[in-house]
Amino acid sequence: MSAESRLRWRCRRGTRELDRLLGDWLDNAWPDADVQRRADFDRLLDVQDPDLWDWLMGHADPADPGFAAIVDDIRARHRI
Repeated sequence: MSAESRLRWRCRRGTRELDRLLGDWLDNAWPDADVQRRADFDRLLDVQDPDLWDWLMGHADPADPGFAAIVDDIRARHRI
């Protein structure tokens, strides 16, 4: 299984909304992301769904700057 296929599988979460937000970032930002941003996204996928949801909906902010950059990017892409 390729790294991108593994990430695609990991983007599948408990809700369609999270699936869509994370999958869209993988489709559109991953190809141009640098090595660090890709590593941050890989780590982000280890975060529990309730925390991801709160971050992506703007109810909380991640303390990790790598996570924050990706969350901000996802929110900007979807005008959240």
